[in-house]
Amino acid sequence: LDLSHLLPKLVMHHCTLFLLPLGYLLLEYTMKLSFPAFSLAVLPTATLAFTAAPNGATRTTSLAAATLDTPVREAPGAGWEPEWENRPGLSQDEFMKSDMSKPDRSGMWECPLTRWDSEGIDVVKAQNEAAKAPHCPLEVRASDADNAMGADYFKKNKDKIRADLLKHGAVWLRGFDLMKGVSGHREMYEALELEPCLDPLHSSGLRKFASERDALYEEVNKPSLRGHYIGLHAESTTKRTAAYAAFVCFQKATEGGGRFLVADGAAILAEMDTKVLQKLYDRKMRISVSNLDLPPSLPGFVKEGVKGLVDAAVAPKFDMDLEMMYEMDGKPGRLQAVEIAESPINRHPVTGLPVWFNNAHNHARKLRDRRPCGVPEVGMTEVFYADTMEPLSLEDCQEIKRACEKHITALSMEPGDVLLVDNYRALHGRDVFQGDRFHAVSWFTWDENEAWRGDERRMVEKNGLNKAINQMMDWLPKDFESSQS
Repeated sequence: LDLSHLLPKLVMHHCTLFLLPLGYLLLEYTMKLSFPAFSLAVLPTATLAFTAAPNGATRTTSLAAATLDTPVREAPGAGWEPEWENRPGLSQDEFMKSDMSKPDRSGMWECPLTRWDSEGIDVVKAQNEAAKAPHCPLEVRASDADNAMGADYFKKNKDKIRADLLKHGAVWLRGFDLMKGVSGHREMYEALELEPCLDPLHSSGLRKFASERDALYEEVNKPSLRGHYIGLHAESTTKRTAAYAAFVCFQKATEGGGRFLVADGAAILAEMDTKVLQKLYDRKMRISVSNLDLPPSLPGFVKEGVKGLVDAAVAPKFDMDLEMMYEMDGKPGRLQAVEIAESPINRHPVTGLPVWFNNAHNHARKLRDRRPCGVPEVGMTEVFYADTMEPLSLEDCQEIKRACEKHITALSMEPGDVLLVDNYRALHGRDVFQGDRFHAVSWFTWDENEAWRGDERRMVEKNGLNKAINQMMDWLPKDFESSQS
């Protein structure tokens, strides 16, 4: 279904289209990412209201001033913010150059299936074990001699870097000249023998390729989302999870902000209040990834028809285990796509280390409503207790916020810097920024375990939808904030 000629109409203040079964309109789902999930059908009275992004947000880690009726928006803090060094980069024409002598890597592996090992966990023992994990991230700073070696540095130190990644959960490669451009970034990950794969929701459209032939996606740099704070998440759904990632900075934000956030899932697990953690583990959690607001007065058979249409024709286009449910967040007429239940604690598939493996910090509505947010209602996520489908309480959201943000390192990534991430250990996010910014990311599958990697190659049929959604995303106005009330 070619939707490219219809998508711009979706952002009209009052849509006058009647039951157009659209394959997608979601600005963000994030998985466990903040990445789009899917949408839908549009009815008369559906609205998207865009207003100016908030200015002068106060940076704090407290929710005490907020109330349920009138939340105060405050930019979250971090446990550590390294200083900027203002290292120079290349022009966009230079850093986007690909080495055309190298083979095309666009036919990459499909993202591997999520490896769950979450049953029978003793929460207290898990917290004690997680508390012993080494600090995340590890910083590796390039010397002049290291830079003189180019890609040979990574070939020589491959085993140590890969071992440190597994040990620490993330490795910040800082001050390397090689990765200031697309071709050097590829040289780096090939020297480390990392095997690229697709984004877990390649078809969702939040990220387009920065360089498809180099297996490099653009990060969330879109001007329409620069005022949106992306909370901590793993690049994962209940169904698919990339094993590793390499986030690279080609251009830091030209007018400030845009720090890349990373936090240790083991440290968060050890930090969290044991009673809250036990409750979340016992009850499990579910995440809604998109909404379709129908007039509450519609007859029941019409609502069921829309639900069946979305379930049969739209949801299968997205590689997720979703259930279509009405009014789970209490809003009359709202159809929500909800992931299956998952544990907030998972054991690392290689090390067995128990970690916080959940994206509630990014997706909980009570947290999103209290920080800079640029997502329209169709893409607003929510987190529920799986046993009752009630949204998480404000108190539990506060504890998740406290434990997560205490362990955030807000990296000052500059041109050439790369953050290698073990996606089963560390969570990541992004602060708001001003001006223009260009970061990119490559995802990687299991290169030493063919059974975990699987034998699926790229699903080419996803491309049309991916391109259509990105055209719509680029068309959106800069710095909008949706009506959140």
